Amino acid sequence: MRFIMVVTRFAPSPTGYLHIGGARTALFNWLWARKTGGKFLLRIEDTDFKRNTPTAIEQVIADLRWLGINWDEGPQIGGPNGPYLQSQRRDIYDAYINKLIEQQKAYYCFETTEELQNMRQQAVGQNKNMIYRRPAELPDAKEAEKARAQGRSVAVRFAIPQEKPIIVKDLLRGEVTFEACQISDAIIQKSDGFPTYNFACVIDDELMGVTHVIRGQEHLMNTPIQQALQEALGFRTPIYAHMSVTVSEGGGKLSKRERPKVLREIIKTSQGINLEKIADVGNISCEEIESFLDGKIMLDMPSVDAIAKYLGADLPEINVVDFFKSGYLPETMVNFLALLGWNPGDEQEIMSIDELIDCFDLTRLTKTNSLFDRKKLLAFNTEHIRRVDRGKVVKHFKDYLKAVESLMAAADDTLLGRLIEINLGARTFAEIEKKCIFLFLADDAIEYDDKAVEKVLLKNDGLDILRIVRDRLGSIEEFTEQAIETMLRNLAEEKGLGLGKIAQPLRVAVCGTTISPPIFDSAGLLGMEKTLARIDITLEKFGTDYKT
Repeated sequence: MRFIMVVTRFAPSPTGYLHIGGARTALFNWLWARKTGGKFLLRIEDTDFKRNTPTAIEQVIADLRWLGINWDEGPQIGGPNGPYLQSQRRDIYDAYINKLIEQQKAYYCFETTEELQNMRQQAVGQNKNMIYRRPAELPDAKEAEKARAQGRSVAVRFAIPQEKPIIVKDLLRGEVTFEACQISDAIIQKSDGFPTYNFACVIDDELMGVTHVIRGQEHLMNTPIQQALQEALGFRTPIYAHMSVTVSEGGGKLSKRERPKVLREIIKTSQGINLEKIADVGNISCEEIESFLDGKIMLDMPSVDAIAKYLGADLPEINVVDFFKSGYLPETMVNFLALLGWNPGDEQEIMSIDELIDCFDLTRLTKTNSLFDRKKLLAFNTEHIRRVDRGKVVKHFKDYLKAVESLMAAADDTLLGRLIEINLGARTFAEIEKKCIFLFLADDAIEYDDKAVEKVLLKNDGLDILRIVRDRLGSIEEFTEQAIETMLRNLAEEKGLGLGKIAQPLRVAVCGTTISPPIFDSAGLLGMEKTLARIDITLEKFGTDYKT
C-alpha cells in the first residue's frame, strides 16, 4: 500500500492526565511524521462521559506542548478535518451507523445489563467465552423505538463477518490471525447515542487520512474489529505498529491509576485522618472521598495532588506533569521515552530532538518489553541539564519554580543561570532548588538540620572555628567568591586543617545544612551583610549554653 503523505495521530481519552505511556505513543507518531515530512494530528476521544475528568483535556494539551510535540491539525489550531473532539462529531458517526444498518451489516440490540450478565454466566458454566451473535432476523427501527418506549436500552452492534479469519498485518509482529468465530458482534453505538471507541476511531482515521496507526500492544485485540469495520465501509486499512509494553521496576505495567492507588492506601492506613478535611482540601464532597476509598470512583488529578500535598505524601511520578513538577527537562523526557521500545541502531543514548527525528525508523521498534528505569532517567536529566542550551534550561527552570510556587520564582534570569552553573551535576531542578532556597529566605527563617549542628558545630571546635571565620570574612574588602575561597584556604593551611573543617561550619551557619552549592559561591551570592548576620544568629543560638 502506498500513501502520498504519511499522516499519524495521537487520540487520547480525557479520562485522566497524560500518562507516560500515552506520551510515548504521541512521541513515536510525532517522530515518524516529522521524519517523513508528513502530518501529525491530535484528536480527543471524549465520548466516555462517565470517565472523563474536567481538567484532563487542558492538561493533556499543556503536557504535549511542554514536551515540544506540536500538531498540524487538532484542538486550538483547527484544520480541514475537524471537529477534533469526537463528542462534536456525532452526526458524522450517525450517518455511517445508519448506512451499516441499512445494509444489514449492523443491527439494534436491546439486552439489559442483567440479561448480558446471565449470558456471560452461562458461557462460563459451559467453559466457554461469551460470543454475542446476531439473531436470525435483525430488529428494525420500529422495534428499536418500541424497546425505547418500554424503557429498555437500545444499542447498535456490528455483525462481524464470519466467512474468513481476520488477518492483521503488523509492522512488529507480522501477520496475526484472528478467527472471526471467536469475536463477538461489537457494540458500535451505545445506548446514549454516542459511538464506541472501535467505531469512532475507524471513521475518524479514514476521514482524516491517517496512514499509520502506532499505538500500544494492548490495542492489538481491537484491531480485527476495526479492520472488519474498514472492510464493511469500503475504507482503506492503515499500516499498524503495536508497540511493546513498558513495565515498572516492580515488573508490572505502568498504570495511570498508580498515583490514586497509592494515595488511597495512604489515607486508609493513616491514623486519625479527618475525611471531611481531606474532602475540603481536594475540593470534593465527603461522598466522593468515601467512594474513592471504596474504589468506586477515580479522583481528578488536581484533587489527588492537593490531598497528597496536604498529607505530605510522596506519590510516584506517572503522568507527564508529575515529571515536570519533579524538575525534569522536556528534552530529557523525549530522549528517554524514545528509547522505550525503540533503538537508534548504535550505542548512542543521549540524543537531541533533531537527532531523534533524523534517525527514527519504525523498523527499529522492538518487540520486547521495555523497563522504565528511574535511575537511568535521572542520569539522562543530569546530562541534559549540562547539554541543553543554557537559555532554554533557565526558561525550563523558571517554569518549574512557578509551578511548584517556589520563593525562587522571583529570581531574574541571570541569577537562575548562575545557580544552574554552580549546580551542574544536580539530577533535577528540585535538587537545585533544595540546595539554593537558603538564598531566598530571611536570615532568621533558616531551619537547622539537627544532625549537621551536632556533627559540625558542637564537635571538634566547630563554633570556635566559625567565630574565626566570621572575623576573617568581615575583613574582606571585596566580598567575591575568589576572595572568600582564598581566605578559607589560607585559614585552613594556617590551622593545619582540611578545608572541610573550616568550610562546613560556615555552610551550616548560612544554609542550615551541610548540603549546598560550593560554599564560596554560596556566601558570595548571599553577600557579606547577610552572611555575617547568619553567622551571628548561629553563634547566638548554639553558643556555650545550648543544650541538644
